[in-house]
Amino acid sequence: MASSSRLRKVAIGGGLLAAGALLAGYVVNKNSAKKLSKNRQAHVVAAELRNAHLSMPLPTREQQIQSLQSTHEFDVLVIGGGATGCGVALDSVSRGLKTALVEMYDFSAGTSSRSTKLIHGGVRYLEKAIKGLDLEQYRLVKEALHERANLLEIAPHLSSALPIMLPVYKWWQLPYFWAGIKMYDLVAGRQRLKPSYLLSKSRTLELFPMLKKEKLVGGIVYYDGQHNDARMNIAIALTAARMGATVANHTEVLSLIKSTDSSGKEVVKGALVRDKITGKEYSVLAKSVINATGPFTDSIRKMAEPEATSICEPSSGIHIVLPGYYSPEAMGLLDPSTSDGRVIFFLPWQNFTLAGTTDNPCAVTHNPGPTEDEIQFILNEIKDYLSLDVAVRRGDVLAAWSGIRPLVRDPKAKNTESIARNHVIDISSNKVVTIAGGKWTTYRSMAKDAVDAAVKTCSLKPRNDSLTDGLVLEGGHGWTPNMFIRLIQDFGLDDEVARHLSETYGDKAVEVARMANLTGKRWPVVGKKLAQHFPYLEAEVTYAVKEYACTAIDVLARRTRLAFLNVMAAEEALPRIIEIMAKELGWSAATQKLELEKAVRFLNVEMGYNCHSSLMKVPIQFGKEEVAKYTKRFHLLDKDSKGYITPIDMRNFLSSVGETITEDQLRDMLHEVDCNKNGRVELDEFLQLMSAIKTGAMANVRLEIALKMGDRKVIPTDRSGGESNWDP
Repeated sequence: MASSSRLRKVAIGGGLLAAGALLAGYVVNKNSAKKLSKNRQAHVVAAELRNAHLSMPLPTREQQIQSLQSTHEFDVLVIGGGATGCGVALDSVSRGLKTALVEMYDFSAGTSSRSTKLIHGGVRYLEKAIKGLDLEQYRLVKEALHERANLLEIAPHLSSALPIMLPVYKWWQLPYFWAGIKMYDLVAGRQRLKPSYLLSKSRTLELFPMLKKEKLVGGIVYYDGQHNDARMNIAIALTAARMGATVANHTEVLSLIKSTDSSGKEVVKGALVRDKITGKEYSVLAKSVINATGPFTDSIRKMAEPEATSICEPSSGIHIVLPGYYSPEAMGLLDPSTSDGRVIFFLPWQNFTLAGTTDNPCAVTHNPGPTEDEIQFILNEIKDYLSLDVAVRRGDVLAAWSGIRPLVRDPKAKNTESIARNHVIDISSNKVVTIAGGKWTTYRSMAKDAVDAAVKTCSLKPRNDSLTDGLVLEGGHGWTPNMFIRLIQDFGLDDEVARHLSETYGDKAVEVARMANLTGKRWPVVGKKLAQHFPYLEAEVTYAVKEYACTAIDVLARRTRLAFLNVMAAEEALPRIIEIMAKELGWSAATQKLELEKAVRFLNVEMGYNCHSSLMKVPIQFGKEEVAKYTKRFHLLDKDSKGYITPIDMRNFLSSVGETITEDQLRDMLHEVDCNKNGRVELDEFLQLMSAIKTGAMANVRLEIALKMGDRKVIPTDRSGGESNWDP
């Protein structure tokens, strides 16, 4: 077909934007425009645009940086690479606008990778809408339900429906919650995922056996969506890049470029940016600038207008990750009535259990991290609705993180004290468009509103309206639920690995599988792993570099989710990740060392690694002779030279030196020093334990444990905190 050949030549010779423009004119001709509705036209054009870019190679980061430097002027410059910012870039380029995006860190490095992983309409907002007859809240729910359905459609490999249970412990709550959930189904209409249903007490416990059975009346199950948030964010960015947007991570905005228009008014015409990888600074000019920086909204607004009033009210949300046995494989739980009125989610995610969240005012920081108090709050709430058979232990927290939710005040609202329930569009006097607030689920509609505002404010000339409603994201076009079977059969991958690749990369999983190394085993044939017990492959590190990963943290936290799932495993995989990236990116020994230091700091501060018990904060206070003494004792206990001793070895040792403690006390003491939670005590952990006992720290811990258990007959200790006289 001649027109198809012409399209292909334009795409290759004139760039992706030119191809998109031609497609828009090609598909929506005069005859079809008369027959199709505006919405139908958008879907047809979106489908053609998607198909046109399926075979187009992804530009390298170097090419993206070169485009930033060499393009005379963009139509739109987006600041911020979270879900909203990348959504703005995709929306803008889908309209045929020349688009650039810069992100200070990595795509999804901030709040967008630290969510509850739900794609939800907001059942709590619906309750407020009904109680307060609040039309705005109702519209927010309606919009979110539409966006939920759209997100499940455009990224089927990254998202799915998840049943969520509300356990009911009071008879009066049963009809109340049931009516509310059924209203949620009703508002969703044809976009309802699956109908909600009511459960008896026995059926509730059958589906969620970990629940506390005392006083349980029954349960109600409704459906929302769940996704891999960081990967979804990256998919949006990659889709925008394939469609012609220039996207650059690790590119910091230093200042805004200002000039005057024909009427003498000040306008922002771009930004001075710095490539944090090379250190090079350059100017990026644009007809319009859109600020989509989440918690950092006000910092960009004040670059535009130094006297601007702050509108962001940041709030900290903490999540913790627990072993998968804390919840059923495919059933979440929502507790709508915690001790302080906040809602707690308890969700299966990536074969683990995700629990959260807190909601506390906080300061904006580039390195948010969880606190021990917040972790303990979540653990205490979990204990209230789990069976007594399930021991909720601090040592089971495998990772913890904090996300800063950028709540905003609407600067145009009459009541300046009120927090905006929906997103806010703010336009500065010099025409910087700010999109703030909202939530992950509604990123697309937020992006559309932001681009609409920029088009109007800066008199842009888009070739067509937004095409993102129904536009399939990177990896979703050729994906099917059975794709993992092909990966197993064609490449000899492990079943878990094949499922992971399919559900992470979609139809791009084959490209990753082709890069996988031989294992040297009969089965699986290919697929060397980064960490034992996790499906992440070494080949994914190489592929991540092609998807703009620039640092070890990019791979640990966002291209894989290892740091978010198990901080210990992430630390173990870190040297190999750095080794692979060094080969791909040509890192020097000094750069590799710096990357290791930065990644360890990230794990410590932002992933909860440094939130240990009071015991583990006690330094080992041994001289060389004592270290040698206790090292010798450790090796005597480790008769088979395994490199570790077992709890039985430890109990026998304590018994031999006259220590009499209960099994529960021993278990809790060992939990304090078993850093990697593998049920073994290694040499450094043994030295920590011995030092804590000798200095009295362990005595205080044992006393605390005994008192909690109601056992006041404890081993005599020096309660002053000084050294104990006990010398094992």
